[in-house]
Amino acid sequence: MGEFDIRYIKLHFELEMVEDTTMSVNKASAIRGGIGEMLLRANCISDRDCEKCDFESECIVQRTMYSKFDREVELVGDMNSIGYIIECDDYREDYLAGDILSFSLLLFGKTIVYFNQYLQAVYALGQNGIGKHKSRFTIKQVRNSRMQPILDGYNVNMSMYKYEVIKDYIQYRTKQVEDKGYEKKILFRTPLTLKHNGKFLEEFDANLLVKAIQRRLYILNCYEGNYDNDIYEKDLPTMNVVNQKIIKQRVDRYSNRKNSKMHLKGIRGELIIEDIPIEVLPILLAGEIIHVGKNTSFGFGHYNLR
Repeated sequence: MGEFDIRYIKLHFELEMVEDTTMSVNKASAIRGGIGEMLLRANCISDRDCEKCDFESECIVQRTMYSKFDREVELVGDMNSIGYIIECDDYREDYLAGDILSFSLLLFGKTIVYFNQYLQAVYALGQNGIGKHKSRFTIKQVRNSRMQPILDGYNVNMSMYKYEVIKDYIQYRTKQVEDKGYEKKILFRTPLTLKHNGKFLEEFDANLLVKAIQRRLYILNCYEGNYDNDIYEKDLPTMNVVNQKIIKQRVDRYSNRKNSKMHLKGIRGELIIEDIPIEVLPILLAGEIIHVGKNTSFGFGHYNLR
């Protein structure tokens, strides 16, 4: 098994609002919290006290929202939600009945088998309403990575539920780079939250970024059962940042599970790199799919090589 043979599927959800409403700017966090809440309501049998629950090891909420490894992995740390990512580029606040809200749900490795749990949770969230104003919606459509319909109305077509591997994405993007060229610019579409020497980065560092992607690839390999991969240990050529633009950003959210407010911080913007060595390019292209840094389940660390 190669280090880029990581399975994933990108699901594109289209939600139709059933009434005029207002929503927060950063919806990925609200969707992530809402899905978790709906899963707990449907499955928890222990008053949400996970530490005292005898069924914790088999809990469907734990398996969908908090990735379970076959054995202890040293570098996992706060990446126990590595099995999924929620992306939402819709930053509107006001919606009319009939408007469409789109978001993407990426599932990795063993989490891929829990599609129905996520689907039912999004459906229940639409019935209950999302966010402060309990904005209600119906699921209009769900499409796969190739934009083929898995759910159209009320019909689920599992023959269209096809996963891919990161290696194929890298090959596809490498061909694009070779055919069209690129600017050696990395554009962060969502905040990057990355720690180094106990402090959060306040400016981009290309080499720390690549090391963080290597760490994430290592953990995703372990999640696939490939514990012998050494991608995190590989030494790569260093890179120099010649220019960068930084926007500091904070996303406030409320955790139903912890019953407390949380403040997620990071830096967004772009960095221009003097040169991208051929050994580093596959790592950066893989990072476009898997994201990088902390809070990726909320959509953080999403970038593109321009």
